[in-house]
Amino acid sequence: MKPSTNRMLNRIKCIYMFISENGTVTTQDLVEEFGITPRTIQRDLNVLAYNDLVQSTSRGKWTTTRKRVKMSS
Repeated sequence: MKPSTNRMLNRIKCIYMFISENGTVTTQDLVEEFGITPRTIQRDLNVLAYNDLVQSTSRGKWTTTRKRVKMSS
């Protein structure tokens, strides 16, 4: 796996864990927490939403779904 792909997958996993631990968060919360652009956060959230792991409860607010996830390192 390319290093850039590995970094992206690690970042997406961290974003998912952050949302899971904090309940509902805003896109801006994620931008501030991870220090990356809103566009990058949105792309990562799209990956999570496509896989039914997060959902937008209202514009710009995100929460995890009830889908079970097996975490690996």
